Amino acid sequence: MSSSATRAAGNEAGNEAGNRAGNQAVNEAPNDEGRGPVREPVADSPLRRRAARLARPALAGLSGVLLYLSFPPRPLWWMAPLALALLGWCLYGRRARAGFGLGVLHGLGFLLPLLVWTGEGVGPVPWLALVTLESLLIGLTTLGIALVSRLPAWPLWGAAVWIAGEALRARVPFGGFSWGKLAFGQPDGVFLPLAALGGTPLLSFAVALCGFGLYEVLRVGADTRRATAALLAATAVAAPLAGALAARPLVSDAAEDGTVVAAVIQGNVPRAGFDFNAQRRQVLDNHANRTIRLAEDIKLGKVAKPDFVVWPENSSDIDPYAEPDAYAVIDNAVKTIGVPVAIGSVLAPETGPLRNTMILWDPVKGPVDTYDKRKIQPFGERIPMRSLVRLFSSDVDRVQRDFGPGKEPGVFDMAGSGVGMVTCYEAAFDDAVRSTVRAGAQVLAVPSNNATFGRTEMTYQQLAMDRVRAVEHSRTVLVPVTSGVSAVIRPDGEIVQQTKMFTADALVAEIPLRSTQTPATRFGPLAEYLLLAVAAAGLGWTLVRRMRRAS
Repeated sequence: MSSSATRAAGNEAGNEAGNRAGNQAVNEAPNDEGRGPVREPVADSPLRRRAARLARPALAGLSGVLLYLSFPPRPLWWMAPLALALLGWCLYGRRARAGFGLGVLHGLGFLLPLLVWTGEGVGPVPWLALVTLESLLIGLTTLGIALVSRLPAWPLWGAAVWIAGEALRARVPFGGFSWGKLAFGQPDGVFLPLAALGGTPLLSFAVALCGFGLYEVLRVGADTRRATAALLAATAVAAPLAGALAARPLVSDAAEDGTVVAAVIQGNVPRAGFDFNAQRRQVLDNHANRTIRLAEDIKLGKVAKPDFVVWPENSSDIDPYAEPDAYAVIDNAVKTIGVPVAIGSVLAPETGPLRNTMILWDPVKGPVDTYDKRKIQPFGERIPMRSLVRLFSSDVDRVQRDFGPGKEPGVFDMAGSGVGMVTCYEAAFDDAVRSTVRAGAQVLAVPSNNATFGRTEMTYQQLAMDRVRAVEHSRTVLVPVTSGVSAVIRPDGEIVQQTKMFTADALVAEIPLRSTQTPATRFGPLAEYLLLAVAAAGLGWTLVRRMRRAS
């Protein structure tokens, strides 16, 4: 080979080596966050590239399904941090638009199965509309998480943004919809004591922080050059567990103010579904008869005589103030049992909205006190934008007259005990439960009517909320339900008695009276406000960094 040919071959080899080195230098240049090399993907087949593009959306939807599976009636609470870890992988380093879309997919995977009961008896339109709206709000949340994922210690900021999203969903639109809070899937979980410290916001935050921390541990844990990042990641996992252990002494079922014997009545309904409203007299008779039967069992010595009795929501949909026959049926049952009874009724004044009311009925004096439900369920007990909604579903006309909200918490003096009323849907709202305890409730009662939703998981989801509330405020929670599941829950969240669904039954239990207020009861939304401030700080920091890079 000639010398010129040799030089040409050498130049070509050198150029090729230089190109390889240059490409490697470009592909392994530190990214704008100083987090080490960003490796460009090697060109591959179109099929593999398409599969890679679909991986994150598919896994975002899967993370939602895993989160759903962590909720009762399945005791799989530990799947929630795993679901959030997978979601963290999907969101980490993504742009805002991608974060929004991935969050919507996560929301659909989570809420479509979780809220399927909302379509029971009325078809899929309300269910799909609610899930879509809530998933869009989750998308806004994950948009924020994607933005803060570029910050140091991002699991902290991301978990705080998640709480901001839950706070938003609990308030808007139409007064909010709190179903699906991370906290409500944790009645059997190790994080539960944190509810007594900072309420459901702190409990949800612990789950989210642990989940995002798990992903961060996997992401940086193997890189020995990033010891600080690995330490922060491990702290994000360990801190919620340590906090829950430290909060454990706040959980107690000691009888500070003595004990009482309480009874809850489940009268059952003739048939499930919305038609139960057409069976109002039969439902009332069922609850009256089951109360009379309980009185007979007491006389026979089968059960202890209760100090008071609680009926479910809608146990008398006939207004006893307007219908003498209904008044007589209730009065006879109360006189037979011989103790105060809280009756769930619907009051229909001549003018104005209907009232979903609990009536305190004394065996001697008759009705002596009332509590009007304050949180009225939109599209269930009232129809916002009725004329517009009717275009999509004629089922809105099932609610011909809207219910109106009460204004004050209700605590009944029942045989010397303060029994706080939190009617059904209200159990999902932090302020409704806390205000009742602050008003003097030594025991909480959550009278509910789940007959509309048949044998769906709705009743178990609500029972899980009640268990979390028991620990949050350190109170026994009595849950009388028309068709089940009725239950007695101790202040430590343990269910000590419960009924089967669609079975007439009565539960009688000795329960502790408590007056101590947990930090969650005393300080209320303070923990949520602090976490909202952390979320705002994280988003603000992200904005400042972007502005600096743009300048």
